[in-house]
Amino acid sequence: MACELPPGEFSPGGDEVSRSGHARAAAADADTDRRLHHAIGDLFLPEAARLDERTRATIHHLLAGIVAGAEAEMRRHAARLLTARGAIRAAETLLGGPPVLARLTDAGLLRDPELMEELIARVELDLLFDALPPSVATPDRASLLVRWADAPDGVVADASLALMAADNRRRGASAGTGPIRNELPAELHQRLLWWVAAALRDQATESDGMAERDRALADATLRSLGAHDEGDRSEAVAARLANAVDAQAGELGPLLVEAVADRRAALFVALLARAGGIDQEQVRHLTVDPRGDLLILLLHAVGVERDRIARIGVALAGADSRRDLDRLADAIDWAVAHDPRQARAALAPLALNRDFRAAVRLLARGR
Repeated sequence: MACELPPGEFSPGGDEVSRSGHARAAAADADTDRRLHHAIGDLFLPEAARLDERTRATIHHLLAGIVAGAEAEMRRHAARLLTARGAIRAAETLLGGPPVLARLTDAGLLRDPELMEELIARVELDLLFDALPPSVATPDRASLLVRWADAPDGVVADASLALMAADNRRRGASAGTGPIRNELPAELHQRLLWWVAAALRDQATESDGMAERDRALADATLRSLGAHDEGDRSEAVAARLANAVDAQAGELGPLLVEAVADRRAALFVALLARAGGIDQEQVRHLTVDPRGDLLILLLHAVGVERDRIARIGVALAGADSRRDLDRLADAIDWAVAHDPRQARAALAPLALNRDFRAAVRLLARGR
């Protein structure tokens, strides 16, 4: 039988060892509880709400890249400011600290619903369009953006070139062949940068000179905020192009089919959002929804012909195994049975201000 020593007896530092052992046991228990909680949540998650592994991996890759890019930029500039102010030790500590992603994750900040909604919707849309079959439009014509880039209308040409550049940057980042740019909307970008600044501050020690370090981090964050141009995002560039093209009756359907054929997700969403008077975020959600009913209703409401609605629907079904062609046919029959004015009236709540819609949802939840 093993002989156990009472804590504190016959061993130097027994109390410290005992306290350390208790702390480790408590931490192990807490970790077990957390794993169990997450496992139960995952086990009972409805299949429709479950992200596939490719989507999860892409979101993690994108989020890690956005945080790392912001962090590196802010570390460099804050360290430069500290060096210039004579706080050499603080600059060295700042440059040598561990990445902040784990700290932000542990603190729960990256679970922010608005941030996650943006990243999940963007990734789902990009992956959906990347998987589209290539045979939706006429194969022997140059792509839509290439033709528009040579248009005599300079506004259309410039916006087309800008969208091609923005899309190429985003695709390069997703494929790992280019840097990941922070293309978050301005409010989310600002929120994330201050989180990173706080996590960098958390790594410092009292001997680093708290006031100097805090001022340098604040100045570096403000510099990064000032350099952020929301207008460079693919969504913003696509919206400018949709406004410049100003698709008229009879033009929208063919343009949407070509946008799908060319795998131009941002352009498809921007054209449809402008025609329907709906936020791009709402159209993005309708596009990635595997049920597809409301997307089809919106296409009908803005005057897209039935055959082109079917071509778009079939293409999306080919890219998403959750979509069913029989259900697609039923949804098209259901949608076109509505007068377009009735369809627009049914979709009118989607055109409300984003904050207004959020308030309506909160009120309904409370009821």
